[in-house]
This record gives sequence, structure tokens and C-alpha cells, in this order.
Amino acid sequence: MPQLVFLDQATLPDVDLSPLQQLAMPFKCYPHTAPDEVLARLADARVAIVNKVVLNATTLAQLPNLKLICVAATGVNNVDLIAAAAAGITVCNARDYAQHAVPQQALALLLGLFNQIVPYQQAVQQGAWSRSPQFCWLGYPIRQLAGLNFTVVGYGGLGQATAQLAAAFGMNILIAERPDSAVVRKGRLSFRQALQQADVLSLHCPATADNQQLLNRETLSWLKPSAVLLNTARGSLIDSTALAQVLKSGQLAGAALDVLDIEPPPLDHPLLQPDVPNILISPHVGWASQQAMQTLVEQTADNIRSFFAGTPKRCC
Repeated sequence: MPQLVFLDQATLPDVDLSPLQQLAMPFKCYPHTAPDEVLARLADARVAIVNKVVLNATTLAQLPNLKLICVAATGVNNVDLIAAAAAGITVCNARDYAQHAVPQQALALLLGLFNQIVPYQQAVQQGAWSRSPQFCWLGYPIRQLAGLNFTVVGYGGLGQATAQLAAAFGMNILIAERPDSAVVRKGRLSFRQALQQADVLSLHCPATADNQQLLNRETLSWLKPSAVLLNTARGSLIDSTALAQVLKSGQLAGAALDVLDIEPPPLDHPLLQPDVPNILISPHVGWASQQAMQTLVEQTADNIRSFFAGTPKRCC
């Protein structure tokens, strides 16, 4: 029976799994696992690898053989950490594997929005350039990044790396203080001031119980009408209905998102409607460069080796 089980391996397509296959334990991969399949598939497992499969207290209480959960991601909100600790199960995650991939996606989205890449590509395919009386076809305004304020919310590794790329385009970097902080640290602005001065507001904080809908009807109103919202962090940070409303009303110039509050989103999601203007959405792929996914696999294998060597790493 498999002792190492990967429950949702389809979240890491086209990667080399040999670092996991070479571990000294029987290994089994499932592309996807439904909630009612988890118990049977982990019945004999000592190690479970999950990306987004939920392991709650009820499930963990019925898995006496399980010793280690490796989350193939940084966020671990799909695992009940308190229940795992009570059951003597160690939980590890992956860290810093997408330090280049996520900032690259953030700037790609921002440039796509400011340079109108999608509208121009569609116009070219529809013959607009071919019909132009001159060498170029200027159908959409292009905005320049240099000199604009790039406000970072969440100044950890990814926030800092994205800020460095923005600075390379000549943007001014502003760092937002935590919204609930009574003290503004040196080099930062209060949360409200940072939003009010932003030309681009870029989110890089993890999802917590305290920051659900951090960007809501009120806080979105603090942004300039010319500002753009950029989110490569977590969809739960934004009130999607409120964002759709400010985009449609012209109270916000645009939004570039790699994440949504429901994933995958339903077809009637407020931000997927055709009447929402100036929005660019990618399907939560900012983390998923080939190099980043391979690093994630290697870190996961390292977590397993280290655990059984008695020196667990990246514990949560």
C-alpha cells in the first residue's frame, strides 16, 4: 500500500516527480481527489502531499497512520493546523519557490493593462492595423509607468521583489503600513495614506481571518479614479462585487488580477461579466513557471527527507 500519497498532482503538471519517486517509500499520485475520496486514499499513508485538497479536523482524526502533511504551496489554510498538531501530525509547506515567478506575473499583468496588449492584439486580428492609413494604428491610450506611485501592501519577499521590478521601470515605491497598526514604521505610510497616493496598488499579503475583503467599498473609495489595482496574492483580499462596481462607474481606472475570491470562479462571477471594463485576469498562474513548480517539488521532497531524518524543515 502507498505510504506517500499526492492527492492533487494535476496542480503541478509537466514537472519531474523523480525527487518524490526516489524517496524510500511506496508512492501514489492522484490527479484530483474529491472530499469523499480522501479517507480511502490516505488510509495507509504516512505522508500526504496536497496543494488545495482540504484536510479538516474530522478527516485528520480518522487517519492514525498519517505523520506528515506536505502542502505543495505556501498557503496552508486548507489544513486544520490545530487539529493536525493535536493528532501529532507535522505540517510543512513550500517557501520562496515563486520569488521570481509571481513578481514577473505581476508586472506582466500591469504592463498588459497599461499598454493595452489584449485590445491591441484583438484589433490587429480584426484587421484594424491593415486598414490604417498610416504606419501605426492608435486605437487605445497607453500609459507610462515611470514616475507613478507603486504602493505595496504586504512587504514580504514577494512584495519586495515586485517593488524592485516596478522601481526598474522608474516607479516610486510606497510601502503601506498594516491597516490595524497604531504605529507607522519608518519608511512606511499609514494604510489610508498609502492607498490615497497610489497610482498602482499591489497586494502581496497572505489571506488571514483579519484581512478578508481588505479592499472593500470604503477602502476602494480611497484610491484615485486614475489608479489601478493589482492582485497576485489572494482573491479573498478583495470584495469582488465592490470592485466590479467601481470599475463600471469609473471610480477606478483598472484592475489586473491573478486571483479571485472563488477559484475556479463561476461563470456569473461579478468580475467576469462583459460590462466590467478595464480588467485583465489570469487564472491563478503567477506561481506556476516551470522553474518554480520544479523547485516546489524539490522542496517537498526535501521536507519529507528532513522529517524522517529527525530534522523537519519549513514547519507550520
